[in-house]
Amino acid sequence: MSRVPLGLPTRRLGALWGRLLLLVLTFLVSPVPPALGQAGDGPADVVPPGVPRREEARIVTPGKGTLAGRVQVVHWREGEAAARRLLELLEHRPGLSGLPPGYPSRAHVYLAPDRDVWDALTGSRAPEWSAGIAIPALQRAVIPLFAPAAGGIGERDRTVLHEWAHLGLHEYLAGLRIPRWFDEGYAQRASGGWRISEAWRLRLVLAGSAAPPLDSLSLDWPRGRGEAGLAYLLAGSAVAYLVDRSGDRGLPVFLARWRAMGDFEEAFRQTFGYSTGTFETRWAEHVRRRYSWIALASESAVFWVIVGAALIVLARARARRRILGLARLRASQPPPRPAYWADAGRTPHPGRRPGSVEGRAAAKPLPPRGQE
Repeated sequence: MSRVPLGLPTRRLGALWGRLLLLVLTFLVSPVPPALGQAGDGPADVVPPGVPRREEARIVTPGKGTLAGRVQVVHWREGEAAARRLLELLEHRPGLSGLPPGYPSRAHVYLAPDRDVWDALTGSRAPEWSAGIAIPALQRAVIPLFAPAAGGIGERDRTVLHEWAHLGLHEYLAGLRIPRWFDEGYAQRASGGWRISEAWRLRLVLAGSAAPPLDSLSLDWPRGRGEAGLAYLLAGSAVAYLVDRSGDRGLPVFLARWRAMGDFEEAFRQTFGYSTGTFETRWAEHVRRRYSWIALASESAVFWVIVGAALIVLARARARRRILGLARLRASQPPPRPAYWADAGRTPHPGRRPGSVEGRAAAKPLPPRGQE
């Protein structure tokens, strides 16, 4: 009796085992990109030595999309939700204005959970009111989570985009000196632009005086909150004026020439057709004209809020005077039934009601003597 083979032939079985072994080896040696929320490098490789709670740090890296391999978000246990929101914000944000795609190509964003970590990562050089800081030489941006942002989560998102723009611009112009007014103005534009509603202070300060020179912003950025806020508005308005006058094409051409030539002034002149001194003069004239007292009265939202409040107060005062006038008028009118003319000092007739016909007839005053 012949036997029926129950298994595969030996030759086919060997080929199958060979393919299976090859697949296992390929899986083991192939790099698998970490997904969102999965750790990349260890804290010891990313968190600098001397940072408090270094062993508690966690790292989030995007496993796909435009940010893959470009950014690592370092957070502590209380910052996991903020880290995920940050990656989603950067992923859905278009590229930086005027720069090729992919900048910055490498960045570490730290979400500081407390003041000690913040000071260690920033070198204790950040102002007390700072909402974020970028250190381009270290490809590092630090965002504090221990203090609530003045404008809520939306303002913190703007801060992230602002520092992200600093890192991208400095990496693209590697080694070149960037004027402070252009650096901050560019970051202001990249983070969503300076809003007109925020410019009321700039309007008030510059409405009756000349705009300060841009070079003054390049020498030393103000340390006070009020002065720094004004400097941000000045820088943002200067870059906005430059882009508005040159169009969308002007900024990328200027940055490319600046990178190739290494000279800010010459690249500026060749791109826009005039020197930075002429630009500053035109920008100052624009500021004085745009933010004059007339423009302040016609455009400022704060002005119209004040006018509206004054009108409401005046309307209420007028209504109150009208009510008081009506009350005085009513008080001066005689009552509808002047009983004191007929009934005062008289006693009703016995057996007759004061309100009856007989009572009214009895209460009728007597005619004068001689006229009965």
